[in-house]
Amino acid sequence: MTNEEILSNIRTIPDFPKEGIMFKDITTALKNKETYNAIIDNMYEIVKKLDIDYIVAVESRGYILGAPLAYKLKTGLIIVRKPGKLPAPVKRIEYGLEYGKDTLEIHLDSLKDGDKVLIVDDLLATGGTVNATIELVESLNAKVVASLFLIELEELSKNTNIKSPVLSLIKC
Repeated sequence: MTNEEILSNIRTIPDFPKEGIMFKDITTALKNKETYNAIIDNMYEIVKKLDIDYIVAVESRGYILGAPLAYKLKTGLIIVRKPGKLPAPVKRIEYGLEYGKDTLEIHLDSLKDGDKVLIVDDLLATGGTVNATIELVESLNAKVVASLFLIELEELSKNTNIKSPVLSLIKC
């Protein structure tokens, strides 16, 4: 399945979560087994030659993509969560979104010096979430090899300063 066919299975919801936002709803692509499998297979093709130890998946849709990719790449999976969801001691960061502010956390013992990671999330817009995740990973002395997204919103992402190489399955 081509990336254009995958995109045709992703619906756009206007004015969600607030007015002016054109939300890309991937649930329509995930419920279709051929499309979901093509997403994972196509993302795998982009990153299969990277030298990584872990995938760091961002809450919550990053988990849907990161877990099967970690399996296919034979790496570990580390999750980054919203506040109060991780049981062990955490590192925390607050960051800006296109529609407000948010906070992310990672377990302090999830990475060690020199670990190489691939960050996985569903969407790149303004870069706030991925840059916050990069800061969390680097604060644990690990290295971000790249960041991988199902969708990159080029109009919003063109002026971002992402602190890692950006890989995207679909640009729109």
